[in-house]
Amino acid sequence: MSVHTKHFHFGSQLSLHDSLKSYLNVCVCVLNLSLTKEKNQITQCNLSFCATNQLYQRINTENLFNLKPEIRSPIFGGKFKPSFDIQIEATLDPALLPTLRENATNAEEAAAYLQKISQEQPDHPILSTYSWYALEVKQKHDLGETSYTTLWKYLNPSLITPDGIDPEKMNEAMNSFTKEWANSNGSGTSEDIITQAIEEMTQTFEELTNSFSEMTQEVVSETMAEMNSAFEELADTFSEIAEEIELEKPSIFESVTNFFQEEEWQFQIVQEKQTLRLVFQGNNGKWDCYAKAREEKQQFVFYSLCPIQVPSEKLQAIAEFITRANYGMIIGNFELDFNEGEIRYKTSIDVDGDNLSFALIKQMVYANVMMMDEYLPGIIATIKNNISPLDAIAEIEA
Repeated sequence: MSVHTKHFHFGSQLSLHDSLKSYLNVCVCVLNLSLTKEKNQITQCNLSFCATNQLYQRINTENLFNLKPEIRSPIFGGKFKPSFDIQIEATLDPALLPTLRENATNAEEAAAYLQKISQEQPDHPILSTYSWYALEVKQKHDLGETSYTTLWKYLNPSLITPDGIDPEKMNEAMNSFTKEWANSNGSGTSEDIITQAIEEMTQTFEELTNSFSEMTQEVVSETMAEMNSAFEELADTFSEIAEEIELEKPSIFESVTNFFQEEEWQFQIVQEKQTLRLVFQGNNGKWDCYAKAREEKQQFVFYSLCPIQVPSEKLQAIAEFITRANYGMIIGNFELDFNEGEIRYKTSIDVDGDNLSFALIKQMVYANVMMMDEYLPGIIATIKNNISPLDAIAEIEA
């Protein structure tokens, strides 16, 4: 069976409306539309757009794009940052695909059709935010990426037809969804996780099937029965899934090494393969970094070593500088070795009972080197130019 997905970048603004017909301007920097075709027929239409943080707050509060709290996975990578746009990928209600098929045969034509009805038929059902189901929400920022997925990514509305859902696809969707919950919450709470997953997916699926008028009550009942049966089977084998996840879980050192390889950092392995030595070039200097895995404690520590060593007569001034700099620090802190005159910036995390994800490592590493790069000129000014710590900090934080 031939399945193809085509993308079209149409980089323009689209006006959508909610159930009250109040128009929601989706201000985008990049807007993509993708069509999936099976046997030369459109089976899925996805829209990706970037919303401002203010717009996302409205989407989040009003559950637009069917973005209900109970069908979201845990957020990875910390909280969303207020100064960066948020990208949302959503899929069109399959009940509206026939209308789209009548007016478009490819992604470019579909984009043109959406623009046309946006101008000529602003009340069209396709332009309703409730006709789109959010699959993934993510934000790329200077510290990495923050993101979460939804139930719709696993149990895509396009899988639901008047004949119900393919049992194999439904089992696969539930397995993936449950694994994500297990990975996020730890295998120790597996019973709670599966119970919560069953309740939330069942409730959401009932609401979804009620929105498809062409589905008969018999089909809905049969599909619900299949879904409950699949969940029972999944619950029976959940301990095996949890064990599989635990076996697949890489060590902290492996996760850290994989991260730096992915980010194309050069490094050397030291101290019995538990620490990496790296070099970072910032805007204000170049220095050594160390990434240390503490497997027994399930901790990861990252250090930036200041390239300037503190002479003994400047220790008190630098101690004051570091104390002033550390006040208010959210992620990490400066440290000073009074014996050696070494300054370093440290970020660390304890992941006991959880996974050390790519996003977490990225946030720790880049937050660390950014802080060293930002405060390095003040350290140099305090040591070499006899600038007072108060003035040096004031100049940086201004």
